[in-house]
Amino acid sequence: MGCIGCSCSTGKDNDAPGCKSNGGCASGGCNRHNTYDWITALGIQDSKPFDVVEVSFKNGSRKEFFKNPPFTRVTTGDWVVVEAPSGGFDVGKISLSGELVRLQMKRKRVRNDARLVSVVRKAHERDLERLDEVRREEKEVLVKARVIARSLGLNMKIGDVEYQGDGKKATFFYTADGRVDFRELIRHYARDFRIRIEMRQIGARQESARIGGLGNCGRELCCSTWLAEFKSVNTAAARYQNLAINQTKLSGMCGRLKCCLNYELDTYIDALEDFPDRAEKIRTKAGLAILIKTDVFRRLMYYTYAEDRSKFLAIHVDQIWEALAMVKAGTMPNSLEDILAMAPPPETDEADEAEPDFESVNDVIQLPLEQRKKRKKKKKQNRDRSQSAAAAVEKAALSEAGHGRPQRPQQGRPDNRGPRPDNRGPQQGRPENRNQQQGRPGQPRQGDSRPPRPDSRPPQQQIKPVAPPNTEKQDPPTPGQGGQGNSNPRWKNRKNRNNKGPKQD
Repeated sequence: MGCIGCSCSTGKDNDAPGCKSNGGCASGGCNRHNTYDWITALGIQDSKPFDVVEVSFKNGSRKEFFKNPPFTRVTTGDWVVVEAPSGGFDVGKISLSGELVRLQMKRKRVRNDARLVSVVRKAHERDLERLDEVRREEKEVLVKARVIARSLGLNMKIGDVEYQGDGKKATFFYTADGRVDFRELIRHYARDFRIRIEMRQIGARQESARIGGLGNCGRELCCSTWLAEFKSVNTAAARYQNLAINQTKLSGMCGRLKCCLNYELDTYIDALEDFPDRAEKIRTKAGLAILIKTDVFRRLMYYTYAEDRSKFLAIHVDQIWEALAMVKAGTMPNSLEDILAMAPPPETDEADEAEPDFESVNDVIQLPLEQRKKRKKKKKQNRDRSQSAAAAVEKAALSEAGHGRPQRPQQGRPDNRGPRPDNRGPQQGRPENRNQQQGRPGQPRQGDSRPPRPDSRPPQQQIKPVAPPNTEKQDPPTPGQGGQGNSNPRWKNRKNRNNKGPKQD
């Protein structure tokens, strides 16, 4: 909670830029409950000096009143050594002096003749160094204290630890739902920390005030900056302000209802005095009208029909009073439109109806249609690509099967190398030239890169030898004869090449 570039825990950096104005940090970061002694700042001397000063401890988390003897010559902003009520000495900073202390004591209901301990002297450098040392130990002691309390199974939460200025006593602030027997806990603390222990129970709001933090409004918590008295807050304050009863949104950092719910409550109560108490339902000839919401400061009440809630009408509160008077007299209004036309609309301020100097973007920003079309088109392209790939595969399969010339597949060799030569010589039951078996003269063309075709012969069919081809000119077989049955335009080249006669060994 300290200011940027400002260390105010001990007051050694009082000359820092963040602490020069107004006797401290204006935001309350260096001193949570900071006060401004304007009488001392202006140099005004009291005609009747008041011998009581207000001293702040641990950056404003605790403030007490002390007697100020004349020989100390201390004023607002000085670090002083004071007597501790339980024994020993403590170190703090004077936050108020003079006549303002009298008013503060009256506000906190402290009598002027009360018995108070006094200020000893001004704090020197060694006192501030010792205070800085004990403040650094508080965080480690807090962690160990929580571990010990959890190991003992106590239903309590240690919220904060505050060391005395001389380091001989520590006060543990805790929160609990009920009464806690912490006698065994104190024994463990005294044995481990070797100091005098004081346990003090506080509420959830006081815990947030000591720890500090940021609210959902973006500012520091009110309880840790300026709010010193806590008033009870209930859900009725939210109902008067037409807020949704949502525990998550209405709760603060302490887990209780926000204190700021009471800030504008009086204004809402005064404005609601002009609204009728029993106007939630109005019977008309067109149907039962029910109240949906109320605009308190514009004095408008929004009604709709219970059977048909598609239309809302904003009716002024004066017109509602007239409609209720008609119902009380025994006359039922025809519809909400008739109630709206009973009296002229109230005059509104021109400032309320002035158009804003910026462009409204309600229902304007949305996903462009071009991006949606691109997404659909992208899916369609992927589908077309898959369909085109499947069509290409099917077309290739049909082109292979459309030649009608079955061949035995070549295994272990690429398709573009042509048929594998047969070096095993003639065998029994197998002709030397396989092309003669298919009724095709001559040998296959060398360098043919077409893929091999499967063998269409039936299984276990005996191959009969075929007579050698005739060297005389023959006509090409017609489709469906001789097992060829293909009208390939390259047939003429094969016929002319095969007319040369059989190859001689």
